[in-house]
Amino acid sequence: MENPALSTLPPPRAQRELSARAVLTGAVLGVLLTPSNVYAGLKIGWSFNMSIIALLIGFGVWQGLARNRQMGPSWSLHESNINQTVASAAASIISGGLVAPIPAYTLLTGHQLDPLPMMAWVFSVSFLGVWIAWYLRPTLLNDHGLTFPEGMATLETLQHIYHHGKEAVARIKVLSAAALLSGGLKWIDEFVWAIPRWAPNPGLERLTFTLDPSLLLIGFGGIIGIRVGLKLMLGAALAWGGLAPFLIDHALVVLAPNASGPQFAKLVEWLLWPGVSLMVCATLTSLAVRVFQVPKRTPADPYPRAKVRFSSIPALGMLFAVTLVVLLQVQLFEIDLWMALLSIPLGICLAVVAARVVGATGIAPIGAIGKLSQLSFGLIAPGQVAINLMSANTAGGAAGQSTDLMNDFKVGLGIGATPHKQLIAQCIGISIGSVVGVLVYLALIPDPQTMLLTEEWPAPAVATWKAVAQTLTHGLASLSPEVRWAIVIGSGFGVLLGALDSLLPERAARWLPSTAALGLAFVLPASTSVMMGLGAVLTWLVSRGWPRITERFAITAAAGLIAGESITGVGASFWEMLRNI
Repeated sequence: MENPALSTLPPPRAQRELSARAVLTGAVLGVLLTPSNVYAGLKIGWSFNMSIIALLIGFGVWQGLARNRQMGPSWSLHESNINQTVASAAASIISGGLVAPIPAYTLLTGHQLDPLPMMAWVFSVSFLGVWIAWYLRPTLLNDHGLTFPEGMATLETLQHIYHHGKEAVARIKVLSAAALLSGGLKWIDEFVWAIPRWAPNPGLERLTFTLDPSLLLIGFGGIIGIRVGLKLMLGAALAWGGLAPFLIDHALVVLAPNASGPQFAKLVEWLLWPGVSLMVCATLTSLAVRVFQVPKRTPADPYPRAKVRFSSIPALGMLFAVTLVVLLQVQLFEIDLWMALLSIPLGICLAVVAARVVGATGIAPIGAIGKLSQLSFGLIAPGQVAINLMSANTAGGAAGQSTDLMNDFKVGLGIGATPHKQLIAQCIGISIGSVVGVLVYLALIPDPQTMLLTEEWPAPAVATWKAVAQTLTHGLASLSPEVRWAIVIGSGFGVLLGALDSLLPERAARWLPSTAALGLAFVLPASTSVMMGLGAVLTWLVSRGWPRITERFAITAAAGLIAGESITGVGASFWEMLRNI
């Protein structure tokens, strides 16, 4: 049966699609936006989907040129889709391990990959995810119970700007103004005058309760919403305002005599254990419950039941991806061949799980997928750090790119795009992202051993992967009894809250604490959680007074704040690197 929603669309070839300018625009935007996600991932452990930013900028540039008759015909709907596919694929490259297992591997082994091998590794796990998505596409897009909320948001934005061109111009102006404001403040802080971090008193400053002049954090707060923002502040109060003073008073954490300033590095070595346990157990429990829940289907499902077709080119692509991932595990990390081969079916299974969860909820459980992989390899090959981190990285990286491409396929389905052209665009994007992402990571963190897990670079995802690997390698017996009790308590609360979040009706579940926010607050400096919470509260207050303005511009303004500060921060790091050459 034909999908009636697509019956009025023109044939895919009726519009320009995989044009040179669409690919080049996505490539340029990918180069510009990838550093933002690397920077944000190392700062707060989160990344931002760049599809909507790429749509707005590409539309504004090319429609403006066409309107002024300066360059070519109008920018087509399908070209916009290719542009955002390339850009978002590049920016999502951090799921390949750049801000989690790769730095954790360096911290635990002291081995830093050279640039070219690191690029090859990040590309390989992402490339595997692309082909997994290709084979999942017919089944998951034909499942009417999976809505892919993130893809639908991109689709709605795409259709909206083509029906209301003036709205796109207004959003581009807001995006640009927010980016200039955020970037300008970061530039002043880096090059003109170091903006002081204010604290009410030295005691709170020692516990990391300072006001950080970061508009990037305000922007992320606007995106995460009031529920998560308030729980971040609650988690900061519990971890840094309650537990941290207890640890100091009872000599469970010993600070240097007369220590002044934020003591993040010392305190987080203890606090990360209950926080990580809470996050991991809650997410895995929620994931397990949702996997066994059957999505509801409407009686009149308009989608045909498509079958996966193993044609020669996709089969060769999958074979090449598998071969590349296995060989790189053996060559770069000295992992046994059979263990490297075992990572492939596990990675494929977990990527399928992640894609279904994203289709149902819009939330990519990449962290949970990585932890589940670590636990699996911890049981199969106990005590082996490389296998625990890098074989598990295969599942996390493949799941990240698979879910990103599935959202793009959802957009393509809505506009009648050609799937294999989107796949080509995704491959181009991950190629660009692998190069740019690695160069940016190495420029920002030339010495992971001394720079990471500090107040400047908290890198919560790195802390989580490192903690799980340490525990599975050395066993719980290597930890103090107090830390073990903290893990047990955090895990218990995580299992309980994760189960309730998935089993309770949505109206009841929204009153539960956000376990991701609570756990993350144990790993981030209190100043970061407070500023993100402040951003969430400010956005909520504006939405109460001006709901229409917030609906139109809140996400766009937040994206501008994130992009402006992160790009300026990356530029400052490059400048400092050049000065020291």
